[in-house]
Amino acid sequence: MFQNTWYQIGRSIVNFYVRNILRANIVQEAPLPAGAKILAVNHPSTNDPAFVTALLKEQASILIRETLFKVPVFGRSLRMAGHIPVVAGNGRAALEEGVRLLKAGRTIIIFPEGEISPESGPLKPHTGIARLALLTGAPVIPVGISLDHKQVRIVQTRVEGKLEPSAWYLHGPYAMTVGIPNVYEGDVEDRDRVRSVTNQVMSSIVALSQKGQMRLALAQRQAALRAANAGKVARAARWAAQSVVLRGIQAMLFLVIGAAGRV
Repeated sequence: MFQNTWYQIGRSIVNFYVRNILRANIVQEAPLPAGAKILAVNHPSTNDPAFVTALLKEQASILIRETLFKVPVFGRSLRMAGHIPVVAGNGRAALEEGVRLLKAGRTIIIFPEGEISPESGPLKPHTGIARLALLTGAPVIPVGISLDHKQVRIVQTRVEGKLEPSAWYLHGPYAMTVGIPNVYEGDVEDRDRVRSVTNQVMSSIVALSQKGQMRLALAQRQAALRAANAGKVARAARWAAQSVVLRGIQAMLFLVIGAAGRV
């Protein structure tokens, strides 16, 4: 009970920030199915796990690198909200916990790349997404995130004596495109099937991210056009005001000259 309450408090704050301050461009291509599901998302910034929770009303557990759980205060908050640490070299434990929660009705959020994706493009995805889908039969919803990489800020945080880089994105154009749910079937021990499902999911994520990027580019062009039009209107207003003044001066001159001619 407390875990859900703590999660919902954080989600409410994030939801307000995403929708009213960041003003994210959010498009859903289909309604989210009820019940347990898997959101598979690309990962261009450190903020993404938090921002994605704005897409959901129910509690969700996010698979997050164990390093973040070691950050004072923040790490404790992650545990209190019910998120899942992914230990380097021991992803099986996180996978088993994800399967357990999905079967119990909890939604899971996973980032198949496993770390921040570079500006050059997505990283090769890990197969955890496919294993979760095949072991539980839960629908997979791909989500593509798009942003302006020039506004990502790299920050070094010291965790247990080591500097850990993070890529923060607090303002700027940000889009989330939610795709169509898919259910995958097959043998989780079939490596070819596991890799095929993984690649299919990642391809969908990339395609959705590209759609978001196109929307952001269109929005920027429209904003530039509005600004240009506003500039034209302002210049026209100034010209009109100057014209009125000039006509007033001319009228005064005519009066003065006419009066002088009559003297």
